[in-house]
Amino acid sequence: MLRLASYDVVFQEIPGEVTLALNLSGCPNRCEGCHSPHLRGDIGETLDETLLDGLLRTYGSSVTCVCFMGGDADPAEVERLALRVKRHGGGTLKAGWYSGRQAFPAGCEYTSFDYVKLGPYIPECGGLRSEGTNQRMYRVDGGGVVDITESFRERR
Repeated sequence: MLRLASYDVVFQEIPGEVTLALNLSGCPNRCEGCHSPHLRGDIGETLDETLLDGLLRTYGSSVTCVCFMGGDADPAEVERLALRVKRHGGGTLKAGWYSGRQAFPAGCEYTSFDYVKLGPYIPECGGLRSEGTNQRMYRVDGGGVVDITESFRERR
């Protein structure tokens, strides 16, 4: 089960997209220096089809992407809801996932997403804009993945 702690329309998390970022709680990663440590707790309301569909009705025509920020405790549920996002409005809405996992979870398919960020936050490596980051942002392209991490540094 996923819990939605908060959400916002954002412009920097997915390059070239206007994104509805869904901040999920219950993060198991415990990254040192995490910018959202409150998301470690079990807070917010259950993110189910009813809540997601309501958000899509409200914001779906104003955004080009919905990004699940977290959800590492239940990757299968993130994937299931991402597929729902992609079916919304005839498939014009993209789905992204910011995961703190080191690798894409077994049993999930990259093709369920349009964008995937992998890697825990490590303070000495920095985030996606840092030259030395361990984190990677991928765009799913024709079933394969393209590393687009560099695009975060180009936008400074």
